Amino acid sequence: MDIKSEEDLVEAVLGADGPLSVTGGGTRGFAPSGDPLSVAGLRGITLYEPGALTMVAQAGTPVAEIETALAKENQRLAFEPMDHRGLLGTKGTPTIGGIFAANVSGPRRIAVGAARDFLLGVRFVDGAGAVVKNGGRVMKNVTGYDLVKLMAGSFGTLGVLSEVSFKVLPCPETEASLVVHGLDDAQAIAALARAMGSPFEVTGAAYDPAAQHCVIRIEGFESSVSYRMQRLKTLLGDAGGDIAEWDAAASATFWAAQRDVAAFADDAGDVWRVSCKPSDAPMLAAKVGAEAHCYDWAGGLIWLRTAAGTDVRARLGVFDGHATFMRGAEDMRKALGVFQPESAGVARLTAGLRARFDPHGIFNNGLMGAAQ
Repeated sequence: MDIKSEEDLVEAVLGADGPLSVTGGGTRGFAPSGDPLSVAGLRGITLYEPGALTMVAQAGTPVAEIETALAKENQRLAFEPMDHRGLLGTKGTPTIGGIFAANVSGPRRIAVGAARDFLLGVRFVDGAGAVVKNGGRVMKNVTGYDLVKLMAGSFGTLGVLSEVSFKVLPCPETEASLVVHGLDDAQAIAALARAMGSPFEVTGAAYDPAAQHCVIRIEGFESSVSYRMQRLKTLLGDAGGDIAEWDAAASATFWAAQRDVAAFADDAGDVWRVSCKPSDAPMLAAKVGAEAHCYDWAGGLIWLRTAAGTDVRARLGVFDGHATFMRGAEDMRKALGVFQPESAGVARLTAGLRARFDPHGIFNNGLMGAAQ
């Protein structure tokens, strides 16, 4: 069915006689079994108030369209969403609904928060075909649940987003990055921790072991950026490596590539995304023994490129975090699952939520946890 409106979406859900594979722009490279249900036809910015730093858009609106409108007002999506197409070798068009459904958050998350922290409201169709909205012009309001937090990161397993409202922020005057060369993994993560613990408002903290670049980003007014860069130089002067600065252009180029994990885009092998305690990151990366790896979020996020067929979760064992299978053969994806298996307690909570919002188990069944 060609979905062009929320009414079409309701009709499609009510008329479903089996599982539905819910997608946005089709850039993630995985889709559960079921009849395709794409919201890519639901597009358009329905409200933009630059003075209030808010925007409302239909779920299928391309992110590029959002960013173009924001740029005209010198504003941006501050959580810096990743474009997965290069890394995953997919086509399609990133959509704003897909960004929030997957809670896609880039390097700036350490400073401003995740995508879900910018989501102000959602409108979606649940598994019973009812339109649900959190607050204002309510067609059906579900009390007792934080609908925004539930939908952000649910990957379409609780309902199909039709519209999102979100906060935006002004663009900074400039940016620069401090680069410490020649550190090993443990030294780099320690240096990033020191930078993050400083009062200098770091908005990016990453380490590329291949280049031995420990990179720290500062944004804001030019005079403030210059002052904070000098203070960071002093702070990290004994970190053990050579220190350099990247100007705004070089900094922006690096962070765009870091955001999209461009270093792994053209190389063969599986790709995993590991979320963990920053202090554990060097130890966890060493346990995996990947062909290549890099760190973001001051070590809280590890990207791993491994030989095809590597079970990263088995190598990691039990740890404080989770490992997501981002790229690899379909048989591995089916065997291991995209997402880290839930603990028994979390699985019970998840099942209860799905029973409430998707009683027939039709949305992306089996994508996150066991199929219903």
